[in-house]
Amino acid sequence: MDTRVRPVAPIGTAPLFDMVVDLNPRLDIGTGGPLGRRVLYGAAGGSFEGPRLRGEVVAGGGDWALYRPDGTMLLDVRLTLRVDEELVYMTYAGRWVIPADVRAEMADPGTRFRVDPARYYFRTTPLFETGSTRLSWLNDIVAVASGYPVDGGVAYHVEQVL
Repeated sequence: MDTRVRPVAPIGTAPLFDMVVDLNPRLDIGTGGPLGRRVLYGAAGGSFEGPRLRGEVVAGGGDWALYRPDGTMLLDVRLTLRVDEELVYMTYAGRWVIPADVRAEMADPGTRFRVDPARYYFRTTPLFETGSTRLSWLNDIVAVASGYPVDGGVAYHVEQVL
């Protein structure tokens, strides 16, 4: 083993919040782009709540998703959160991998939110930016999240990486 490698503190997490993002009808940008099929899932609003903060998702952000030919969705999300009267910019990338045997269920809007999230991989890496003094601790954390579809939108369980 390389002698420069040394023990470090284990990585842990703590609950940050659960969030539901309500979505507008998707805008299909098309399949002819150089990277694959690009779709915009616009945020219509939503809410979040956790041990240290709660508030609303401001309408107007969204996910500029890219679908790879193998069915994996690459997420590129930008949202604005409102905590009382203070704003937080939230960005995250991620992967939503839907195995072939689950795709038909996930493609049906009537059943997709009933599919057990253990049957697919939907993970993101949120980062935050705010000018709020009270919420400035968000500027210096990294988070991870698991996502799943809900009726009318998408939900996430977000954990702060300690």
